[in-house]
This record gives sequence, structure tokens and C-alpha cells, in this order.
Amino acid sequence: MTSDRPVPDPDQPPWEQMLRALLGDQADEAIAEMRARGIDPSALDPAGTLPSDPAAMQQVLAQVQQLFAGGDDQPVNWRMAHDLARQQAAQGGDPSLTPTQTRQVLDALSVAELWLDAATELPPSAAPARAWSRAEWVEATLPTWRTLTEPVASSLSTALVDALGPQLGGLSGDPLSGDPLSGDPLSDDPLSGAAPGVALPGLPGGLEPGQLLRRLGSAVFGLQVGQAAGTLARDVFGTTDIGLPLLDVPAPALVAANVDAFAEGLDAPTDEVRLFLALREAAATRLFTHVPWLRAHLLATVDAYARGIAIDVEQLEEAVGSIDPTDAAELQRALSGGVFAPHTTPEQQAALGRLETALALVEGWVDEVSAAAALPHLPHSVALREMIRRRRAAGGPAEQTFANLVGLELRPRRLRDAAALWAQIARDGGQAARDAVWDHPDLMPTAEDLDDPSGYASRRAQAAGDSADLDRALAEILGEEPPAQD
Repeated sequence: MTSDRPVPDPDQPPWEQMLRALLGDQADEAIAEMRARGIDPSALDPAGTLPSDPAAMQQVLAQVQQLFAGGDDQPVNWRMAHDLARQQAAQGGDPSLTPTQTRQVLDALSVAELWLDAATELPPSAAPARAWSRAEWVEATLPTWRTLTEPVASSLSTALVDALGPQLGGLSGDPLSGDPLSGDPLSDDPLSGAAPGVALPGLPGGLEPGQLLRRLGSAVFGLQVGQAAGTLARDVFGTTDIGLPLLDVPAPALVAANVDAFAEGLDAPTDEVRLFLALREAAATRLFTHVPWLRAHLLATVDAYARGIAIDVEQLEEAVGSIDPTDAAELQRALSGGVFAPHTTPEQQAALGRLETALALVEGWVDEVSAAAALPHLPHSVALREMIRRRRAAGGPAEQTFANLVGLELRPRRLRDAAALWAQIARDGGQAARDAVWDHPDLMPTAEDLDDPSGYASRRAQAAGDSADLDRALAEILGEEPPAQD
């Protein structure tokens, strides 16, 4: 990259600043040509999560230029994501915790564990409790963000090359040989529109179009992940706020500054609010520690959804094919109809349904157990429980940020139904029976159970009877002794 590229104008939208930093004097021509071909350049930032802060944008643009000067084609630029996440987390200040803050958090988590012993059969996590600054939360959780976002980034990178590769090849001023979508075996990148190893004139660093788009996608997604993680760091209380465990090894932790900020606007004393949030964090940590299949199940369901993401190119072509490409207003109206939105397949819908049910069950169990533990000790526990329920149901900055990034809304839409179900199971069989449901994935309640909590026991008894009948039939076929009856 050359150093004489124009300095981006902070009044320009972030996506335009990025293009101008990358393409220099050719940016105007590139943007005009993309629009003329029916491609909205703002689609490079469909979620609007690129940083708007001028200082942060200048820093990340310098990193983008370094990316195109050299680097690989990984789906997400993780160095960029890390640096921006730290910058975003530090907005408004993020000093190291004082000894008093650390002691308050650790004491709250210790007391929470004692209270939870009376409310659940699941024992505490063996991992030590932690009190974190926002920056420490970023450092601890970023590896899981990698697991969550790379499948999405890979899918969108492929879609970006698929949709924009031919157009970018045309911008180079070098005529493309053959149909760029034909998969011509003469090209090592059928979407690049160029022969193997040919760097088209006018592209930054002499990159091929497909490679340029992949690196651009890597940079854009790196910025989005960094923005998302940094935004969450200023909002979350611990490691389980979005319903997914963000640590490889579960451990109870609270972000002291966020807990204190949340308590400032409430009538309840700060110590009581801290204890209530500590109960929720410790309860969720117990669940993810002692139900070893649960974390993998949730992350695999997110992965199954994310790997199916693709931009509907036919819908895009249909939206812009019948309009005057020189009419900017008409073009904008056509592109605002969701043509860049991910195309949801039946498989994705099924994965989404499984994820929503699983998240509701996790949140409902945490809600029920932490409330039971808090009720004898915290005068404001009922009000705090309702406040957290509404916060999760409404979807705060944490949920919205993740929805923009991955395309999934992680709100437990049926939290109240799930909490009612866990309470019903405990009434029928005690808290040991309630917690034993987590022993195996096959025992997990279904959406039907959320619809009718009171019928859960009879449905499970019927299922057990059907299974016993099947075992007896198999034994007869195999000439074996039928299983003993309970």
C-alpha cells in the first residue's frame, strides 16, 4: 500500500472510508461502477457495526492497509478484531479493578455458591471465581467468539466473492476472459475472472479480484467482531449473558464496572443487586460445568445455522434488473428490501428452532434456580428477577449486537414457559428430578413441553413405556430374556 492515499473524511460512512483507504484515487470510479451495476457498496457493512468513532476508524484503516499489503485469506482478521474490541471496551474508561471491587465481586460469588447449594443438586464449578475489568472480559471470551463467528464469516465471504467478484473484475479495466461464474478450469479462482496468478491492474497490492474480496471480507468481519465484542464488554454482567457459555472452561465471573453501573439506576442496594447477579452467573456456571454435552450442543447448533448462510444472488439480480441504475433513489429503494439479508433454508429454520428451545431451557433453569436461592435472603429478589426477565426478553445491546453479527437473535423467547416447566418438574419429583433431566440430551424437554408444562410427566411416562415395549419386542426377536419390569 502506498502512503499517499487520501485521508478518509470522518463525515463519510465507515464503509466509504474503508473503500477510499483501500482504493485511493480509484475509489470514486469503483463506487460509481458498483452502483451502476446494481451493487450497493454499503452492503459491505450490512449490520452497521463498523466503528463510527473517528480515532478508532483511523486506527483500523491503518490495519486494513497493512492487511492488503500482506497477509492470508482467513475468514476473520483476528488481530484487527482484538485491537478494536479492546478500544471499544475502553470507551468511557476501563481502569483496573481496585482491591475493594475485587473483594466485593469474589465475596458475592462465594455467598452465591453457598445459597445455591440449597437450591440445586449440581455442585459448584471447580474453577476459581473471577472479578474482571471490561478488557479482561474481552481477552477471556474472544476465543469463543472465533468459534461462533468463523462459520458465518466463511459463508459470507463466499457470497461476497460470488456476488461482487465479476463486478470488481470489470472495474480493473482489464477485460475478463470467459464467464466468471462458469468455473473455467483455466482459473484457480473461478470467481476472480482472471487467469491463475494474474493480478488485475488497479487493485490494491496487485491482488486478484477474488483474493481482494476475501481479504476485504476478512477485514470487514474482523471490524464487526471487534465492535461486537467491545460493545458487549460494556454491557454484560458475566460470561453467560447471551445464553451461550463464552469460556472454554466454565468459571463464575462478573464485570465489576457493569454490575455497579446497572445497580445505580435501581432502588435496590448495590450489594443486593451484585448478589442476585452473582447467583445467576454461578448457577449458569454450575450447569455448563456439570452438563458436559450442553456447551457443545449449543455451539454446534449455532454452527449448523451459520454454515447455511448465503446471499440470494438471484433475488439481488431481480431487485436491480428492472430499474434505472442511474437513478440513485430508485436503486436505494430496491436494495433496502432485504436483498442482502441471509437466505434462510428449512435446515436453518430447524436449527433455529432447536437453538431457541435450548436457550429457553437454559435460561429458564437458571431463572428458576437462582430465584429459589435468592428468595430467602434478598428482599428485592422478586423485583430483580422480573427486571432481568424483561431485560432478556426485550433484547438489550448484547442480544442486538450478536443478532447483527451472526444473524441470530439469542433472546430466550419462551423464558417464562421454560421457568414454569422446571418449577413443575420440581413440584412433581423434587429438585433432584429437575436437575436429573440434564443427564442426557435425549431427556431434554421439547417445544411441546414448553406449551404444556403440566403434561410433561405423563408424556415422559408414556415415552418410557413405549421404550420398554420396544425392548421386550427386541428381546423376543433375538431370543433373549426380556428386561425386568420396575
